[in-house]
Amino acid sequence: MTKDMTNGSPMKLILGFSIPLLFGYLFQQFYNLVDTLIVGRFLGVDALAAVGSTGSLNFLIIGFCMGVCNGFAIPLAHKFGAGDYRGLRAFMVNAIYLSAIFAVVMTAVTVVFCRPILELMRTPDNIIDGAYLYIVIIFAGIPATYLYNLISAIIRSMGDSKTPVVFLVISSVMNIALDLVFIINLHLGVAGASLATVISQAVSGIGCLIYSWKKFEILHPDAEERRWNSSYMKTLCGMGVPMGLQYSITAIGSVILQSAVNTLGSNAVASMTAGSKIGMFFCCPFDAMGSTMATYGGQNVGAKKMDRISKGLKACSILGIGYAILAFVILALTGRNLALFFVERAEVEVIGNVYLFLLINSAFYIPLAFVNIVRFLIQGMGYSKFAILAGVCEMAARTLVGFALVPLFGFPAACFASPVAWIFADAFFVPGVPACVPEDGKDAEREHTIVVLPEQNVSTMIDNNRK
Repeated sequence: MTKDMTNGSPMKLILGFSIPLLFGYLFQQFYNLVDTLIVGRFLGVDALAAVGSTGSLNFLIIGFCMGVCNGFAIPLAHKFGAGDYRGLRAFMVNAIYLSAIFAVVMTAVTVVFCRPILELMRTPDNIIDGAYLYIVIIFAGIPATYLYNLISAIIRSMGDSKTPVVFLVISSVMNIALDLVFIINLHLGVAGASLATVISQAVSGIGCLIYSWKKFEILHPDAEERRWNSSYMKTLCGMGVPMGLQYSITAIGSVILQSAVNTLGSNAVASMTAGSKIGMFFCCPFDAMGSTMATYGGQNVGAKKMDRISKGLKACSILGIGYAILAFVILALTGRNLALFFVERAEVEVIGNVYLFLLINSAFYIPLAFVNIVRFLIQGMGYSKFAILAGVCEMAARTLVGFALVPLFGFPAACFASPVAWIFADAFFVPGVPACVPEDGKDAEREHTIVVLPEQNVSTMIDNNRK
């Protein structure tokens, strides 16, 4: 069922849209957690470290896929908000063509260069074989990643945040079952965990595709709409590639940081793995808020209701701050106990490191909330290139910590990498928000003429806004 986010209370709309998304992200992280939990419990610390050592590389590649798909959906949200359904379908078809090309090329390149990249990252000798086996299967499944993320992004662009979640829940249950079968019964090791993830993602993508084709007649293109359109391709790439690069640029800093952590030994890698998995679970509400604001911003830009943008930003910011405080309190009280899901109680060093990681990161969740909310809002409005620069700030921060601080101060320094990155990104975003988000009632139509031109660079946007 589609949902119009251009009318009604912004707070009510944001809550209604984000809650199903939140459940989807929670289930996604849940089955990622299950992978890690089963690996840690049944295969040991070295296997846990092997899987964890690929986390940043996984984020680099898979994050690009997700970013591209979310970016491709922005023109669709604009067309839906404007009521131009022929344009929506034409953009959708060309997004499918582009995604197929991207998937084939990326799969080939990543599978071929996977091992050399792990060596370049200084992955410890005792875990590199396991790390390679795990991540090369994930990369071989890139087409499944594109399938689910593109179809779900298309559906969300029309205001339906529930349908993708249903299939994600189904695939989550399947992932858990396959983990148990592949790792415990068939003894496939870390390869079993990655196979379970790929198969589950493929199932959710296929299910989402079949359902959307049957239930959403608005998505059925005619012969004219199915044509390859270079102009639409250019617009899609102008949105999708910068958004994908924003994910990847951020991930480059994570790769550099992971390389630094790898030099600290298997315990440090295992600690970072467990801490990151728990942290990602608690960060799901921020991800849901971000995806919500992308659709909210896109639809209201398409409908030329620019006065609603700042109202939505304020409403979502209140939600983000409130949850950030709650998450910090919970992790401060339960962090050590949560670490026991991944390692035995005898692993005292790992447990202490995990708690330190969770405590430091959660103390800076408010800056993270603003990073997600503002970044995705302005991306949904069409300012994809603006968000890339914020990604560069995050990369610079993690690189600084990885190169300069981790060798000097060890694991505690690594715990501060993400908080420093969030602060760097906010320092870039906050001054730029007035250039992108019009204030209530202030010349909304003029602002719209600026927003709908995604090809403009940031300096041009700011100059026009000052006039």
